[in-house]
Amino acid sequence: MATVSGLTLDSKVPMNLLEKNNFINYKSQLENLRVVKSRLNRPLTYAEKLLYAHLDNPHEQDIERGVSYLKLRPDRIACQDATAQMAILQFMSAGMPQVATPTTVHCDHLIQAQKSGPEDLARAIDLNKEVYDFLATACAKYNIGFWKPGSGIIHQIVLENYAFPGELLIGTDSHTPNAGGLGQLAIGVGGADAVDVMANLAWELKAPKVIGVKLTGKMSGWTSPKDIILKLAGITTVKGGTGAIVEYFGDGVDTFSCTGMGTICNMGAEIGATTSVFPFNKSMVDYLNATGRSQIADFAKLYQKEYLSADAGAEYDQLIEIDLNTLEPHINGPFTPDLATPVSKMKEVAIANDWPLEVKVGLIGSCTNSSYEDMSRAASIIKDAETHGLKSKAIFTVTPGSEQVRATIARDGQLETFEDFGGKVLANACGPCIGQWDRQDIKKGDKNTIVSSFNRNFTSRNDGNPQTHAFVASPEMVVAYAIAGDLRFNPLTDKLKDADGNEFMLKAPVGLGLPPNGYDPGENTYQAPPEDRSSVTVQVSPTSDRLQLLTPFKAWDGKDATRLPILIKSLGKTTTDHISMAGPWLKYRGHLENISNNYMIGAINAENGEANNIKNHYTGKFDGVPETAGWYRDNGYKWVVIGGENFGEGSSREHAALEPRFLGGFAIITKSFARIHETNLKKQGLLPLNFVEPEAYDRINPDDEVDLIGLTELAPGKPVTLVIHPKDGEAWSTPLSHTYNSEQIEWFKYGSALNKMAASSA
Repeated sequence: MATVSGLTLDSKVPMNLLEKNNFINYKSQLENLRVVKSRLNRPLTYAEKLLYAHLDNPHEQDIERGVSYLKLRPDRIACQDATAQMAILQFMSAGMPQVATPTTVHCDHLIQAQKSGPEDLARAIDLNKEVYDFLATACAKYNIGFWKPGSGIIHQIVLENYAFPGELLIGTDSHTPNAGGLGQLAIGVGGADAVDVMANLAWELKAPKVIGVKLTGKMSGWTSPKDIILKLAGITTVKGGTGAIVEYFGDGVDTFSCTGMGTICNMGAEIGATTSVFPFNKSMVDYLNATGRSQIADFAKLYQKEYLSADAGAEYDQLIEIDLNTLEPHINGPFTPDLATPVSKMKEVAIANDWPLEVKVGLIGSCTNSSYEDMSRAASIIKDAETHGLKSKAIFTVTPGSEQVRATIARDGQLETFEDFGGKVLANACGPCIGQWDRQDIKKGDKNTIVSSFNRNFTSRNDGNPQTHAFVASPEMVVAYAIAGDLRFNPLTDKLKDADGNEFMLKAPVGLGLPPNGYDPGENTYQAPPEDRSSVTVQVSPTSDRLQLLTPFKAWDGKDATRLPILIKSLGKTTTDHISMAGPWLKYRGHLENISNNYMIGAINAENGEANNIKNHYTGKFDGVPETAGWYRDNGYKWVVIGGENFGEGSSREHAALEPRFLGGFAIITKSFARIHETNLKKQGLLPLNFVEPEAYDRINPDDEVDLIGLTELAPGKPVTLVIHPKDGEAWSTPLSHTYNSEQIEWFKYGSALNKMAASSA
């Protein structure tokens, strides 16, 4: 039997250094995989191997990429604090004594960037005390690991502590795929999906297609791993990855760091991909060794040939090639992460589009780009500029991804370099990336440009200003723009003037992938669940405006729906930020009634081109979207929303589905949905339906009434008929498709997936 460092295929190897009794299940996963391979009798991609190895019933599971619904058994669940509140509230209503699957909660979303890391953290702990107390006590009660505020961003904590090759992890955040950089499948889900797995139910996922991205050559100079995903987003667009896993392969894969691979997988969420993954390789071994997990690296080597590698001859549903030798730095935006511009073209494109040329703020860090390598390379550019007497022209901020990274760059000097440059070091948290930013340098409505190393740049996302032109780039390019203060600057070709007026060019960035003196863990911010949890009481105040225990939604009445008003026909891009804004609304993520007051307030009304101003179908009064929806509910009228393409793209937030359900919504009818949002709607008992004839969207007027016919015979693959009753003129009809399977139809009938779970338990 093969051995590595005394390990055998039968060894019991812990999943991480923090949990004593959770072990890696390679052996049983490989047995599952062998069953599937004997059935399919074809070579499998790396992603397929990992996915099918986690099947609940590999002997009988129907498997067809893009068609079948897979029943899976994830190894782990990770929740950030904003989504964890609702997930745990739902889990509590299931009445179980503890979670059935290893779970962690990470406090990263509720810390607003204002002054400095320490001041902002202290303020957040005070402001959010009841939420943190609820999460801490609930985690202690239900055997969940708790990462306190200040520990860092969920995806960095997972990479540093919990990710390992071959694992299947689900997380209640859309950028969960970050962990694909460590050779695992990490998939963003809504809270209701997480609750299923916490309650020991199999997790359901439509079998993804697999997009193969072949990387050849090697990056050099100013090009970084971020540019691979920025380039890919330009190729695929924001919906090109929907229903697919992106799998990277080719000789280029072995030429850069594990954390660089994490960056690429993280931003794969921006192309709609189910997840992204790199195959197990030496960079991952190096990272596992550096983070104290060499035993896991050695164990993975034993399984590399048969399990942790793609089969020769494996076929992809789509193939894309990127030559790293010729890849340029890219800048994506504004207002969408797939508008990709190579740096060589940025000057002419920016001028042609009348984008604001002055770079007001440069922001580095976030869950996407805050590795030791990112910080080292960014600091090297600043050091070079400082030798010429230059500091940042733009406001400059740094968001460390974790306490471990912060402590390490504090020890090794990069933090001091950023501060000497004029930079403000923020808390180890999401901060400006998710709109948690008290920006003071402009007024709302001021047209301006910011450049960040974040992942997402929808309108108003970072600072609440719809006129902020937000661009995403690598940390290296952000620093270059901060120094120049000008969007037209190209560090590969353009010169700057030093403090004495002499021209010079910035040197290309340099930096190490891993700290030569190891990581400094910094302050210990982890709370393990206690051995005896019987005396723990979960803290929820009945008078709280932040937390609210849930009441089950009503079951479907068993009838077709007739004469429903259209709450809003949304125009153009409608992301989860339009549907349920983050920023200041994050404080209400545990209180469904209060957070429902932000429902669709960012969506554009097709009737008048305005946001949050719609006409009440019955009174004729114009009011906000949530106020009108609440009026319909309170007066006994179900309602529908009409939307366009890729409706609900962006975050995994299930509040974008809980809110319309709470406000009396019945169906969301669109040209197409983003994957997570569609699933979230189904889970909460709403009907996500698609136009079979997309042109029907254009014919519908916001003051029409609609019928949904065929619900009494709702079945997989069977269309529903939408009958439209115009205010003036004859009624007409159009078919609607859906992606329901038999089990999901039960969720609709019972009023929600949670209702169905409770009924089954009873």
